[in-house]
Amino acid sequence: MASQRKIILVTRRTRLQELVFKHNTEEQAEFYIQSRGEDFSDYRQEHQSYRNALNAIETALSALGRVQTLDRDFLANFIFAQDDIVVVLGQDGLVANTLKYLSGQPTVAINPDPSRFDGVLLPFQVKESAKVLTDVLRGKFNCKSITMAQAELNDGQKMVAVNDFFIGQRGHASARYHLLQSGEGEFQSSSGIIVSTGLGSTGWLKSVITGSFGIAQANGWTDDRQIPLSNFGWDEARLVYSVREPFPSRNTGTRMLFGQVSDSAPLTIASAMPENGVIFSDGMLDDCIEFNAGAVVNIALRPVQGQLVC
Repeated sequence: MASQRKIILVTRRTRLQELVFKHNTEEQAEFYIQSRGEDFSDYRQEHQSYRNALNAIETALSALGRVQTLDRDFLANFIFAQDDIVVVLGQDGLVANTLKYLSGQPTVAINPDPSRFDGVLLPFQVKESAKVLTDVLRGKFNCKSITMAQAELNDGQKMVAVNDFFIGQRGHASARYHLLQSGEGEFQSSSGIIVSTGLGSTGWLKSVITGSFGIAQANGWTDDRQIPLSNFGWDEARLVYSVREPFPSRNTGTRMLFGQVSDSAPLTIASAMPENGVIFSDGMLDDCIEFNAGAVVNIALRPVQGQLVC
């Protein structure tokens, strides 16, 4: 008997569909790709593989309950019910993007093509989808909790990050701001601030730390210990911030460059940029919030963790 709970299947357009959307027809898209020396057949193969996976998933899920397919572009405006079960068919980025809009609903992430995608956040294959969903409907499943970050501005705007926030300039100009935490503050000029979750700590944050460590070694630091921080647990109740390329001057300091953010120690940043200041999450600059003079943001742990079925 089919369950009354709704199953929301989150999908996204393939690279081929994105190209067709941009160039109007598949023939024009093919001409565009081949004129640049690329193999268009790879786009077709990836598209067909995804369509096959999608058809198989929809068939399997339809036998278990009410299924609603939701394209990624509509996530921001979709209202999820608390008892919905969310299934994501796509790459890691789609899983992360989906978790931002949920409030603890169990999320089943399916790898549409294991030969193409490693899928750190994609523990299941298409052939396992029916069994996994049956277990979830029966309440017999385990979840991996994922801590997220939340940015709240003084004008009421909010943004969630699954991997990391960037706070700084839209271009390559220096970002100027006042950083405040636990009663200590400092005016800074830098290339911006990264605030990372445990899930994101193996990405952008790790590259920032690795670069800083390499520069220190090249300039005579002989300590042969490993890099001070690589990654931390996905479910840990903390974030880590790192200031990129800070510039010391008469008016700007370099004392508060790296630290942890927790419930008891949120991070507050006040913009001193007349224009082009931004805050964006998970590398999505197109979805940024303006962060210019007068804007103040408070960055803390999101109260609700993501729940990834494992």
